[in-house]
Amino acid sequence: MEILKLDVAKFPEIEDTIELTNPKRNDEVEDCDDQQKQQLATQEDEEEDELRKLLLSDIGELPISPPSATQVNFVSYFITDFTKSGHDQYIYRHANGYVKDSFKDEGGITSVDFNVGKSDRSVLKVSGKRKKNALRSESNTALCKVSTAKDTYIVRCCVKGSLLEVNERLIKQPELLNSTADREGYIAIIMPRPADWTKNKESLITLEEYKEKKEMSL
Repeated sequence: MEILKLDVAKFPEIEDTIELTNPKRNDEVEDCDDQQKQQLATQEDEEEDELRKLLLSDIGELPISPPSATQVNFVSYFITDFTKSGHDQYIYRHANGYVKDSFKDEGGITSVDFNVGKSDRSVLKVSGKRKKNALRSESNTALCKVSTAKDTYIVRCCVKGSLLEVNERLIKQPELLNSTADREGYIAIIMPRPADWTKNKESLITLEEYKEKKEMSL
């Protein structure tokens, strides 16, 4: 019987056929595919966990109550012993640059009078984009006189800028200064120029600094 010998070098397609039909080689390919699939699945799970952490906060890290609109949209600044000892005032600055003046006294507010200085602030009427009729004020310009059960205070602007409006509701509802000083009980809205604000900010302190200062004085 004559035996035929095939030269693989002359017929390379035969080697490919042998490799594809080699059971051992096919098992190795399947094992490799399974490992890659497992690694890919693990990577996808890790990415999903990271995304979940970014989108969903840890319940333990959430505050007991959500922040108010004032806390979200405004930054509070304080000025201590303004014009006299123990006379502290604070302002809220919005991202648009506007400033809200506020005042609070533990003794209870009994009245608010905007008729101070040379004019009655409550009759101020500002109009138009150019804020026509706005009162140009300095940091020590008087805004109103606040009377409490124990004392009387002159509340001042605290910042240099254009006085746009005062809160006339305080004339009939002075108690708003105590109950909602950061919202309906604000005193006035002032628009400082950027350069003026930068200079005024040097004399102001943040809420954290104010708390630290008060704790040190106790």
